[in-house]
Amino acid sequence: MRRLYFLLLKISYSFPVQLFLNNIRRNIVLVLCWILLFSMVTGNFGKYIGIPYLFLDPEYLHQVNFTSFLIMGGMTAGFSMAFHITCYISDGHRFSFIGTLHRPFRKFVVNNSLFPMAFLGVYIYEVVVFQINNEHSSVSKLAINLGGFFVGYILMTLLFSLYFRFTNKDIFKYMVCRIDEKIKRNVQVTRASAMKKLDIARKRQVRVDYYFDNRLRFNKVEDNTFYDKATILQVFDQNHFNLVVIELFIFTIVLTLGIFKDYPHFQLPAAATFMIFLTIFVMLFGAFSYWFGEWSATMGLVVFLLINYSVGEDYFSKNYEAFGLDYQETPVPYTIDAIKKSTDKASMEQDRQATLIGLTNWRNKFPAEQKPKMVFLCVSGGGKRAALWSITAMQFCDSLSQGKLMENTVLITGASGGLIGASYFRELSLRKKLGQPIDPYASIHRQKISSDNLNPLIFSLLANDLFVGFSKFEYAGIRYFRDRAYTFEDQLNEITQGMLDKPVSDYNQYEKQGIIPMMILAPTVVNDGRKIYIASRPVSFMNYEVEDDSNFNYEDDKISGIDFQRFFHDQGAAQLRFLSALRMSATFPYITPNTSLPTDPSIQIMDAGISDNFGLSDAVRFLYAFKEWVAENTSGVIFVSIRDSPKLRDISPTTGSTLMDDLTQPISSVYNNFENFQDINSDLLIGEGHSWLNVPIHRIDIQYQAESYVSILQQMDSIRQNNARASLSWRLTTREKEGVVDNIKSSKNQEQIKKLIDLLQ
Repeated sequence: MRRLYFLLLKISYSFPVQLFLNNIRRNIVLVLCWILLFSMVTGNFGKYIGIPYLFLDPEYLHQVNFTSFLIMGGMTAGFSMAFHITCYISDGHRFSFIGTLHRPFRKFVVNNSLFPMAFLGVYIYEVVVFQINNEHSSVSKLAINLGGFFVGYILMTLLFSLYFRFTNKDIFKYMVCRIDEKIKRNVQVTRASAMKKLDIARKRQVRVDYYFDNRLRFNKVEDNTFYDKATILQVFDQNHFNLVVIELFIFTIVLTLGIFKDYPHFQLPAAATFMIFLTIFVMLFGAFSYWFGEWSATMGLVVFLLINYSVGEDYFSKNYEAFGLDYQETPVPYTIDAIKKSTDKASMEQDRQATLIGLTNWRNKFPAEQKPKMVFLCVSGGGKRAALWSITAMQFCDSLSQGKLMENTVLITGASGGLIGASYFRELSLRKKLGQPIDPYASIHRQKISSDNLNPLIFSLLANDLFVGFSKFEYAGIRYFRDRAYTFEDQLNEITQGMLDKPVSDYNQYEKQGIIPMMILAPTVVNDGRKIYIASRPVSFMNYEVEDDSNFNYEDDKISGIDFQRFFHDQGAAQLRFLSALRMSATFPYITPNTSLPTDPSIQIMDAGISDNFGLSDAVRFLYAFKEWVAENTSGVIFVSIRDSPKLRDISPTTGSTLMDDLTQPISSVYNNFENFQDINSDLLIGEGHSWLNVPIHRIDIQYQAESYVSILQQMDSIRQNNARASLSWRLTTREKEGVVDNIKSSKNQEQIKKLIDLLQ
């Protein structure tokens, strides 16, 4: 028992344990950085938007291979070394014995490696499980990728070791080379910090009895009382200069990546770029800790408040523009009067008559004696998952109906990723009708639309928007910044093979001829919750909300939507890039930026899913504006809802709630039931449609339900534990792509597709 007691005592006063406890006590910011990394790679943070994929499946030059993992390994080693440097600078003086040893920093690193080594172990485990279960990697490929990670980690570690070998001094060298004294006399804050640390070194030492040397041997700490504490302290302070040099070097790397981000070879894996960003943050924390000591937290708060104030005063704020609009023109007044003026009855009737030409041409495609079914195609948002699901469903439905789905569809509505997939399929169908050798049903289009967008977006956010963002490009004769919005559109243009890179008004002639369905995008105005209706031509009639009844006179109707073409006519609305319209409708929180429009006051645009993630309410508005024509010229209406989530889900049982659950419940309940609120509203609108539309209304729901194929995916990794559903992200794994595509074959979806085909017949 006594031997066990002494063993525990020996372990508890060992250098690794004391450094670990010291970090938890004094360096909570650094510990939180490690906790953030642990949470990311294990899927406990950012799983909803696919952040873990960036770490577990790093992509470089559109490939996950030895090189991408090598870069990831190098940046991980860089962050680990920044952690060691910061701890050494901040707290080395509390363990003054280390300053008496040969190559003190190396020994400090060996004993301060509990967090880095634990992270390495967890990371490697998660990579192995993820690659096998999600990417179906072979053992050989997995071994090569992990080999790349270790090579990168070792190379970066050796690079740092060489630097410190020629710059760090131990106490014996320092006795004959005191290079910092002159600097400390001239810098008052540094001198005060040094004196404070000297006092700690003399009076408040942390007890350490044993330490690991460079060969991992357990050594007893020798008596160091005969060394001058001031001299020992200068051994530690000399490393402050090393910190500055490395910090400047890393910051230069980030600037270089930002400046040359449009060159593929400079586009590092997003997770590696995040590691660089985190490395800079840790080093800044170390600098604050060194310069301001106990006041570092206060000074950090002061700096944050100053930056926050400056951004609020538009000193550092950044606006993301819609490409094609002229922001040099006088901004449009965004007032109640201006909104009412753009949607007066004369304008709405004019737009309605122009749209009737397209509806008439659509009707003329069918025999005069046969009234066709009119289809409204409504696709839900949901990132890359929804984009793949919508194009998959449209390919299968149109193919099985022998092209009748697209022939009978007059309008496509929806949000976010669903509209991206639907836009791509509509373009493919158009090009086939124009005589181009394109097969719109080919699987290559699903592969294209499901390729990664998240890695370039995160890279652009970290390497460009935060530090650079000054380079420009030209579109429609106007120059715009190459920011994160440009990156999103550039990637979207690439995966759609350049087919959607055109002004939104280019589709007007084909929609008017009835060759392809109309498409109305309806992103949300952040400022007041209204919709912006974006189409190839003015559609102000989308505000036909109430019957024209002479007995009804209410002047305070709140106009729910703004017609983009009319409102921004002077700013070149017709030249709006269609990719920008899709981007505005697919604004993903924190990933895809909000778009600012040229109004006074300025308004910002968010995802269309905020107001209607399924597009059904917009389809009902369109139908209401043409209800008499529809009743006269069709045999009924079909709402085809392609949704990336099941409509009728099991109700989760109530479980024990914590105090935090009770505090957040009012907000979380609204967020968790967001789609339910929209479904109830859509059902109400369509239900009321039976009272004012004199033809039948049919509904078809083609739903992505992960439960239908969960039996195929019995082995779940930590990222998908108890959840076979694909993530709401701009990045999908191989397994998720397979699951989304295979879901069209579920019995429920097959029943709905058969019902649709029967109605179209």
